[in-house]
Amino acid sequence: MTINPAFAPWLDPQAKPIIDFQSVTKNYGDFTAIDNIDLKIYPREFFALLGPSGCGKTTLMRMLAGFETATKGTILIDGQDMADVPAHKRAVNMMFQSYALFPHLSVADNIAFGLKRSDMPKSEIGGRVDEMLRLVQLGKFAKRKPHQLSGGQRQRVALARALAKGPKLLLLDEPLGALDKKLRHETQFELMDIQEKTGTTFVIVTHDQEEAMTVASRIAVMDHGRLAQVDTPDRVYEVPNSVYVADFIGDVNIIRGAVGSVDSDIADLKWSEGAAPIRALAGPDLKPGARAAFAVRPEKVGISQSEPTDMHNRVQGRVEDIAYLGNMSMYFVRLADGTLVKAQVANVRRISRRGITWDDQVWLSWTDTAGIILPD
Repeated sequence: MTINPAFAPWLDPQAKPIIDFQSVTKNYGDFTAIDNIDLKIYPREFFALLGPSGCGKTTLMRMLAGFETATKGTILIDGQDMADVPAHKRAVNMMFQSYALFPHLSVADNIAFGLKRSDMPKSEIGGRVDEMLRLVQLGKFAKRKPHQLSGGQRQRVALARALAKGPKLLLLDEPLGALDKKLRHETQFELMDIQEKTGTTFVIVTHDQEEAMTVASRIAVMDHGRLAQVDTPDRVYEVPNSVYVADFIGDVNIIRGAVGSVDSDIADLKWSEGAAPIRALAGPDLKPGARAAFAVRPEKVGISQSEPTDMHNRVQGRVEDIAYLGNMSMYFVRLADGTLVKAQVANVRRISRRGITWDDQVWLSWTDTAGIILPD
């Protein structure tokens, strides 16, 4: 998601968060699911909790919803301590992966279900349902039953029902997991559009890095109950703060070695005997002589048959494999010391006009700012 530079409340020390985790820990017996987390999420954000299974992201969401209580620490929603507030009294709604629609009710009745049990006057319910149907573009399907809808349409019914009561906060637990890849991509943009129109704060739990990168204003990458990095998608991808984050988000080459010199924001990595050190951006807490790893994305690595003498970072290797992906190709190049490096190239030419093939000797190169050296 490309963030409007005017929308960055996390950079404003005066901005008040709608969600505030203060030193929150959640234990299940001897197991620590959430480990002393501090996190602020701001109004109108589309915030993603991202991580592998078992990292704690769903536990964090369930504590927000009121289905779990914190073992230690404080959770504030809109400035109110949630410790003694039951789930049904929170200005929060949750949308599950299964959608949990009532099969015997029509689309309109599914959306109206929660409204009929709220304080909303009966005379206003029909208008609110119509408003939600327009929002999710399902007006002509109002009388259909869930089984008469596609997966994407059922997902939008569940979203409309979740938003009908006007919650301050909507929690989405793997909401697109049941959709096929193409429909999932389309629905991501629909979700972003609906979130922007309603102004509701969305918090999404997902293990899909591409999904988080597409929809979120910020991403919290989680690892064993801790926050590994909280930042905007572009910074999480381009400037990861650890090897774990670099390796988890997207595709990446990792070359390990030892820190040579550190000069301001540029460092050197000694990585192979007889090879020139790799020069790259310096990550946090680098110390000369310490173990470190260089992380660079495949699309930042150039590949050529002739030596690029104008580049400091250049290595020679043999093409071991090629993956044709339609709009791009991935070249897997084995270096002299055995390291495998991936280079990604956009397929702007037809296959017959491309010069590099299997077993070719090639040069790989990248700029000093293409990758980052991180403590290992």
